[in-house]
Amino acid sequence: MMSIPRIMPRLWTGQNTGIGESMNKERNRRKNGFTLIELIIVLTILGILVGLALPQYKYSLKKAREAVLKEDLYVLRNLIDKYYTDKGKYPTSLQALVDDGYLRRLPADPMTKKADSWVEVRENPSYEELVPNMEFGIVDVHSASKEKAIDGTTYDTW
Repeated sequence: MMSIPRIMPRLWTGQNTGIGESMNKERNRRKNGFTLIELIIVLTILGILVGLALPQYKYSLKKAREAVLKEDLYVLRNLIDKYYTDKGKYPTSLQALVDDGYLRRLPADPMTKKADSWVEVRENPSYEELVPNMEFGIVDVHSASKEKAIDGTTYDTW
């Protein structure tokens, strides 16, 4: 009679890790979806991140509006000086800068969001220079907003 060699067990292989096909169908089935605790953790992390980012976003918006205000004031004051150099007198209003072609249109005050809210500072001549029925020109311009800036000053003093 012929003998059949016995198969020796492979001692070098370990327990089934679930990578290959499993004999147990329950283990092989995969769960879909998230648990409630996982969703709560994710929403908590998102809430913390939004809470940290929101103040920085508001700060950057205010800083950007302040930068626009500084630029607008610089341009308006520069144009008032150019008007005085060209005509020998200050403009009677900011609209005169638009009418004479120095500006296309008046910029909106970024703090009040209105173009007609600029505070015009008129020239203050001495008593000897007073001429009856003469309208005095604008020498400076300020924002009409009374809000405080990031540095603690109010916008109407810029």
